[in-house]
Amino acid sequence: MNSYETAVMLHRQGRFADAEPHYLAALGAFPNHPEVLYGLGQVCLHTNRLEEATYRFEQALAAKPDHGGALMGLGDALAASGRQADAVLIFKRLIKAEPGNAAAHYALGQVQKQLGAFANSREAFTRAVALAPDNPSLHTALAESAPFVDGDARLAALEALVRNEDRFPDRQKAELHFALFKAYDELKRPDEAFAHLEKANRLTRALLPYDEAEVYDFFRQLKETYTREAVAAFAGAGHPTTLPVFVVGMPRSGTTLVEQILASHPDVFGAGELLFVQDLILGGFAGSKYPTDLKTLGAEGLKRFGGYYAVRLAGLAPKAERIVDKLPANFRQFGLLHLALPRAQIIHVRRDPRDTCFSCYSKLFASGLNYTYDLGELGRYYRAYETLMAHWRAVLPPGAMLEVQYETLVENFETEARRLIDFCGLEWDERCLKFYETKRAVRTLSEFQVRRPLFKSSIGRWKPYERWLKPLFEALG
Repeated sequence: MNSYETAVMLHRQGRFADAEPHYLAALGAFPNHPEVLYGLGQVCLHTNRLEEATYRFEQALAAKPDHGGALMGLGDALAASGRQADAVLIFKRLIKAEPGNAAAHYALGQVQKQLGAFANSREAFTRAVALAPDNPSLHTALAESAPFVDGDARLAALEALVRNEDRFPDRQKAELHFALFKAYDELKRPDEAFAHLEKANRLTRALLPYDEAEVYDFFRQLKETYTREAVAAFAGAGHPTTLPVFVVGMPRSGTTLVEQILASHPDVFGAGELLFVQDLILGGFAGSKYPTDLKTLGAEGLKRFGGYYAVRLAGLAPKAERIVDKLPANFRQFGLLHLALPRAQIIHVRRDPRDTCFSCYSKLFASGLNYTYDLGELGRYYRAYETLMAHWRAVLPPGAMLEVQYETLVENFETEARRLIDFCGLEWDERCLKFYETKRAVRTLSEFQVRRPLFKSSIGRWKPYERWLKPLFEALG
């Protein structure tokens, strides 16, 4: 077996780190070979090295301009890098070369949706479904593209698929049931809606690992390490940049809305849900035994962590005065972020726990939120989150973070929006009131909501389903 064959075998097994040296050896033997370059691009894409992935796919296309896999990979890499407009052009190029490629139409629809071009997005999903009518994932995307109405042909198609669901993998079965929940929910048929929602979550939970004890142990270690005394001992030790604004909270709590308001200011760049903090932690820059080795990390280590983060962040928008990192789960890293980046703004968004948790339970997330598919686990996680947030309030100095209540933001929008902008040290700008007009890519499940003026229908979202939510309410206490 030669280097290329070995690389492909390892690649198919998902062993990307092992495949890469074999691809590189093959590239040495066959310079500019499009299949080798495409394989390297895929490895880089799957390991989140997006700039390198873009470069490798472009190399493959230089060698073979009509390479469909390289076009798809390049579009994916550009979209993941925040270059959705460029990705649209690449996917259209692929569709021109392969008009019957359903995956290309689906990919085009996804990036158009992120850009707020919803009519174009729905058209692309409709075409994808027409080309591959037995693919549940495509029907799910089309279901998400617009509200359901009486007599909607999309509902009939979903029901036809679910009648023969046993031919699909469990993940696709779950997608169908989440889509059917959305349909019946929007048609005001809660009994049928919740039956599908419960099955969707049950199927998804069975596919995912989740260790509650491990989560609670991590939260305990955070609280034991980042005490008031430890925070005081390292005060001011980190990097002095004022660039970062962290917007955090539970998923579905309103963090995307807050980011969109901030990103509507001309001096602010909304970077979306960045993995920079997690990358640095996994790379050992927060200590080899994070979070318990703060003393070993020391002042120099904290400054180094902050510096690496600041440099990488600045590269996203060199002219911005503030850049928003809106990864909700960064609430877990408040102690580290405050010490490593003491002049960063931290904004914590809260929402009624019943609405927050039900909204989480009603969605199929891309990855990483494995606690959301069981009502009891979800409620207990929320309670642990609240306990950790109470700890941060107790140990961080006054003014270290701004807390925003979603319901208050909706009721007193201008007052709260001005408070957000003021907290970031910026002059007020009226464009923040028309956040829904701001042209930028949004890559979260709230991509539709933040393109609309404020609405109150999401308050009390849980109420039609109250009779089925007893396990959640008991877990929330």
